[in-house]
Amino acid sequence: MTQTTLATTTKTAASARALSRTYGRGDATVHALRGVDLDLPSGRFTAIMGASGSGKSTLMHCLAGLDTPTEGQVSVGGVELQTLDDTALTIFRRDHIGFVFQSFNLLPMLDARQNIVLPLDLAGRPVDTARFDLVVDTMGIRDRLGHRPHELSGGQQQRVAMARAVVSQPDIVFADEPTGNLDSESSGEVLGFLRRSVRELGQTVVMVTHELDAAAYADDVVVLADGVVRAHLIEPGTDRLVAALRGEGAAR
Repeated sequence: MTQTTLATTTKTAASARALSRTYGRGDATVHALRGVDLDLPSGRFTAIMGASGSGKSTLMHCLAGLDTPTEGQVSVGGVELQTLDDTALTIFRRDHIGFVFQSFNLLPMLDARQNIVLPLDLAGRPVDTARFDLVVDTMGIRDRLGHRPHELSGGQQQRVAMARAVVSQPDIVFADEPTGNLDSESSGEVLGFLRRSVRELGQTVVMVTHELDAAAYADDVVVLADGVVRAHLIEPGTDRLVAALRGEGAAR
């Protein structure tokens, strides 16, 4: 299989060089990533796809500083993560990376507004009112700001989680199977709002998904197989994406 990377003059939000991640020892060794080279462009919506065990979640965790590579380098916003100690890495993630998870991760005792601004409160940073208003209106949740999570639908909870992820204008937002707990209608709404965050808020979004319909919302798609990048597709049509997932040649 041949690895390809995105050739573009667009600023790079995150990159990996010779990235490898190995778990276990001896006969139990698992090579989750095998020398991945990848550049993720700023201001675009990128989906990372692959079969179970392809390494897509491991790749996201390493790029987001949630896991430590066995070998290689990761940089986000021009900062090499391997140069940061645990405390500095925690602060860097807080200030520069947004996260959207399948399980929403909202605090049940706080209303939507409080959940959205919680990371800013914890960091001791003031809320940019103009940014907050723009994010809330883009996500379509202004009439839900006083509601607690149990008073919101799954799709509304995920939109609150997305607002929390982007309100601080991070360098990049990582979304891990963000529609995994949603029905098809809510999934479409959430994916549409993720795309709007790129188009209207200037956000960079990287989403891990195994769903072809979800990947169709992205600008670019990275296809992984057996721990390597099989293809990095730029605005692919369905036929090219399906071919890449089937391993029918490396594509760009």
